[in-house]
Amino acid sequence: MKAVLCTKYGSPQVLILQQVPKPAPKENDVLIKIHATTVTTGDVRVRGFNSPLLYWLPMRLFLGIRRPRKPILGVELAGVVEEVGQRVSRFKKGDHVYAMTGMRFGAHAEYICLPEDGIVAHKPQNVTFEEAAAIPFGGTTALHFLRKGKIESGQNVLIYGASGAVGSAAVQLAKFFDTEVTAVCGPTNSELVKSLGADHVVDYTKEDYTKSEKKYDIIFDAVGKTSTSKSHNALTAKGKFVTVDGQGIAKERTEDLEFLKERIESGQMKPVIDRYYMLDQISEAHEYVETGRKKGNVVIRVV
Repeated sequence: MKAVLCTKYGSPQVLILQQVPKPAPKENDVLIKIHATTVTTGDVRVRGFNSPLLYWLPMRLFLGIRRPRKPILGVELAGVVEEVGQRVSRFKKGDHVYAMTGMRFGAHAEYICLPEDGIVAHKPQNVTFEEAAAIPFGGTTALHFLRKGKIESGQNVLIYGASGAVGSAAVQLAKFFDTEVTAVCGPTNSELVKSLGADHVVDYTKEDYTKSEKKYDIIFDAVGKTSTSKSHNALTAKGKFVTVDGQGIAKERTEDLEFLKERIESGQMKPVIDRYYMLDQISEAHEYVETGRKKGNVVIRVV
């Protein structure tokens, strides 16, 4: 099968499309033919090894000293089950699924084997494979941190970095939880976040949310570019600040994919896609994500 390998840490040019052995499912695995995947900020950080100095050594030991120990990056995908192991009961050949691979990576390829009890679920029926692939990473991360902030109906919630993969999902989920949402983003993305349900939009190039009189029950930094200390005065007495910064990939659960599937199929949520690339254009996709200007997700078409 074709797969993109990260041959060493460095620029997007270290990514090489190669032929590698096609995986075979074990008795509890499903073999998925990948139709679409994405390039996330996490993929870019691993490829370039962008780590704070404090975490440099432990991250190298975890990911690999000279190059990624798991050279096929990619943490989310959508595709078709091609084969199942003898003990698999949740899925059958031909099922349309979407999945989150987490730190096992492996989605930037034509095929992947995942355990049946992994973060795999049936794909929402009303979206394409490309749209489905753009849901798991941003959706599960947003859900994790909003729950960590103890989101409740009637709260005032601010999403900092509301136009990215995580932020665009967070805006929609915060509205589902019946909160008043303020989205912080750049001037070119205000219409996008309004279309996702944001009640108020703050252009960070013109306004400072911390200097407004408005107080928030939750401030969620979806891009890791603000801080607890900066946000303190904008929180209510019992308000919570949560951030993706330094958190790695949030803890994923299969139930969260099922929850997101329900939101997508009921029309309460939609994936946001900025650009599409083919698998052999993945270096270009990395270059674009690295600019920090993407809106929502950057999707890779594998089939």
